[in-house]
Amino acid sequence: MDAVSSELGWTSYRTGTFDSWRGPIHTAKEDYVAEEVPVVLVYNTIPHVVMLATPLNLEDFAMGFSLTEEIIGHPSELQSIRVVQRSKGVEVRMTIPEARFEKLHGKGKNMTGRTGCGLCGATTLEQAIRHPHHVGQGLALSAHLLSSGFADMAQKQSLNLLTGAVHAAAWLHPERGIVAVREDVGRHNALDKLIGSLAKANCNFENGWLLVTSRASYEMVQKAASVGITLLAAISAPTALAIQLAEECGLTLVGFARHENHMIYTHPHRLQHYQESAA
Repeated sequence: MDAVSSELGWTSYRTGTFDSWRGPIHTAKEDYVAEEVPVVLVYNTIPHVVMLATPLNLEDFAMGFSLTEEIIGHPSELQSIRVVQRSKGVEVRMTIPEARFEKLHGKGKNMTGRTGCGLCGATTLEQAIRHPHHVGQGLALSAHLLSSGFADMAQKQSLNLLTGAVHAAAWLHPERGIVAVREDVGRHNALDKLIGSLAKANCNFENGWLLVTSRASYEMVQKAASVGITLLAAISAPTALAIQLAEECGLTLVGFARHENHMIYTHPHRLQHYQESAA
């Protein structure tokens, strides 16, 4: 395969010619294949975790991961960040306050995180299941804006339009529609990238809504609630633990959001429907 579209020498996708079969008809077809590489997150010169990720928007990823894993409490605490290409992967080198690093150093997370892993090397139940603070009031979202947001989001997933292999997380603004999209082979990585990009722009996480192209797993709810997001809408289903956490922390959780259909699992007051608007 040939490598194309590089960031720091690594590629977000590759091209190649493969055997294509449609029933009995065989052709040689060029295809685009999403890339994933080991990404080492390093804090104050100490490697913390290795994640498999798409090598795009890695500074956003590092910022979002640091916030949603509560390694830092505010974007300003990420004092420096540098992305370094290695022969077998990428290092993201960060500097955080020494007090934060001392707490991190005892967490024992120096493990590899698989593409679909959301626990990132947690070694205790307390680390694995964190309970965020109760989210704020947030804004009410119309069902029409939700469906149009997902439609717009699909057209802005440039990497997925090529490869069909990556997840996306998007931010839906009440007046401007979809204002940010981040993609990755891992759904948690895509969400961390989005949160990181929004945090760097000083986004108020109560003034918009989160849309994701994956299922709504427990870790997705946890990451969203940890920064104060009040509504998470997913294309696929939630898990029972995700529903439990969303109910507990006050987050509105929506699943199976496709076309004009959806299911509301928790705190339905933030989603307005057509008959409610007419009334």
